[in-house]
Amino acid sequence: MKNKPAAGIDVRPTRPQDFDGIIEMARAIYPGSPPWTGDYLQSHLDVFAQGQLVAVEPDSGRVVGSASSLIVDWDDYNMQTSWQDFTDHGWFRNHNPAGRTLYGADVMVDPRTQGRGIGSKIYAARRELVRSLGLRRIRAGARLRGYARYKDDLSPEQYVLNVIRGELGDPTLSFQLKQGFRVIGVVRDYLRDDPESHGHAAVIEWVNHRAATRKDTYGRDRRFAKPRKPSPKHPPPPGPGDGPTPNG
Repeated sequence: MKNKPAAGIDVRPTRPQDFDGIIEMARAIYPGSPPWTGDYLQSHLDVFAQGQLVAVEPDSGRVVGSASSLIVDWDDYNMQTSWQDFTDHGWFRNHNPAGRTLYGADVMVDPRTQGRGIGSKIYAARRELVRSLGLRRIRAGARLRGYARYKDDLSPEQYVLNVIRGELGDPTLSFQLKQGFRVIGVVRDYLRDDPESHGHAAVIEWVNHRAATRKDTYGRDRRFAKPRKPSPKHPPPPGPGDGPTPNG
């Protein structure tokens, strides 16, 4: 996959001296309730330093992006698990080195630097981390940032199907689909207090084909696999998923 170049940007493991920059960036992105404080970020380093990444301008050292992640055993969770439960309320103390799934808790890019390919470079570094650790996949919840505009006309599932088909664009999910992720489910109440998504998220997955096996595809919601284009007057009916995935 080709990624936009992010000239002059380094992606490297997070260090304690990066915390102030990450927190400042988080406040710009989430002015009402920034997700991280120094205590949270230190906990992330303590439990899984390899999974924490920052994008910095090498000359100034300014933080312009970050990614936070942990390893989970997917058998301990399911498609309807919330962000709070996947991340131990943001502390990552549920990190399980014996698991085979990297859970992407957060990716941020400074709004002042968007369009420079920084997000693509962060995702490329995260994929390389998964390969180097021999993990089977990345999974995450893609909050449906554009859903509030359509909440009266579309269910979250219908909205996601329209984004997959390219009929709608979502600021988060559309980008992640271009990064090689696919949707395997939709979770309600993923981020309960998020007004943009009304709490809803798409469960997304990138598979490391060097380590994954056929049974690692179990549990995907088949509605999101090459969906047919429905008539606008007849949206697809809701249906059950395939259940939890073994071999987390």
